Amino acid sequence: MFPMSKLEYNDIREKKIIIYNGEPCEVIESHVARTQQRKPQNQVKLKSLIAGKTIAATFHVSESADEADIIKRDITFLYHNKGEYWFCDPNDKSKRFKLDLALIGDTAKFLKQNSNVTALIWEDNEVEKIIKVTLPIKIEFKVKEAPPAVRGDTSKGGIKVIILENGATLNAPMFIAPGDVISVNTETGEYVERI
Repeated sequence: MFPMSKLEYNDIREKKIIIYNGEPCEVIESHVARTQQRKPQNQVKLKSLIAGKTIAATFHVSESADEADIIKRDITFLYHNKGEYWFCDPNDKSKRFKLDLALIGDTAKFLKQNSNVTALIWEDNEVEKIIKVTLPIKIEFKVKEAPPAVRGDTSKGGIKVIILENGATLNAPMFIAPGDVISVNTETGEYVERI
């Protein structure tokens, strides 16, 4: 185990994972405020990666936080069934395990069978625990269904709802057709380009 690095109050920013009240929390928002006659402070919103709840916290100039010692490891998504999401070790398909939808969150929409994702693992008392699953920022999907483009239909700004190979729905330009392969930004959930 490596010694954890300390983050000064103004280094506690979005996407950092810190230890707060003994558990790993991801910084969702941070705002360093400087008020007259007062020392600056960082007002942050944290999401507990164990309990899942959102916590408001304030860090003053003299305070710091431990950055969580997180291990990143590739895992392969296999399939989902009745709210259970099954994964395996990419090098050993027999090492299968399931993760709950609560842990996967919004990333579930863009999981693709037999594709790798990154598991963020936190070691607590020698026990490794997956606390978050992250996807590549861009993933390519085949378009399963797309309504035909209707000439002159600009009432929706040239956008239509399509269905991807994994069943997810997405807004895409009118020219996208079934069978096309498109790139999707998994952070915003938006169409990027046709491949």
